[in-house]
Amino acid sequence: MSELSTSLEDQPPRRRYHSPARRQRAAATRERIIDAGARLVRGFTTWDWDELTFRAVAERAGVSERTVYRNFPSERQLHDAIMARLEDEAGISYEDVELDNLADVTARVFASLRRFAIKDTMGTPHGPAFAGADARRHDALQRAVAARVPDLRATQRRALAGLLDVLWSPPTYERLIGAWNLDNAEAIGAVQWLIAKVIAAVESNEPPTITA
Repeated sequence: MSELSTSLEDQPPRRRYHSPARRQRAAATRERIIDAGARLVRGFTTWDWDELTFRAVAERAGVSERTVYRNFPSERQLHDAIMARLEDEAGISYEDVELDNLADVTARVFASLRRFAIKDTMGTPHGPAFAGADARRHDALQRAVAARVPDLRATQRRALAGLLDVLWSPPTYERLIGAWNLDNAEAIGAVQWLIAKVIAAVESNEPPTITA
């Protein structure tokens, strides 16, 4: 055995790069970045996330842009992670949506809007993260409708799911608050009442009328 081999064997084993402590620090940094992004979003006065950039999030989180990029290689991934955090904070899980709990989910969605600085007359949110949330919400509503009233025609199921989507959307809540001067509890109660009426009508064999 050569002297080099002997000297290498005598050296202590190298410390593993992916140590538990390092993983914990990395996870904490990732959470710090997501939390910073969520705080930024709650301060926006519109649903436009163009200002939710790597630089803005890095500055709020107190890390470098490179660190943000290392955790989220694209702004879409960053925005999706922040959207997931906002949904989690609101107690929203689209996978668990059923017609039986839709009114409660709607109340949680509307209650969460009070945490944002959005001004009156909000437009429909745009952007990839919102598109992803829309797709999950649409899938959840269509699953819930199909599970409760499977005999409806496909167009009727889509119409019913669409109506329910309109009722629990942020613009509906903002309209009730801003244009009709309802307070938070009144707006939530009104929408929950109408959701219950729509569901009851369908269960009484009064589905949406679809004409060719």
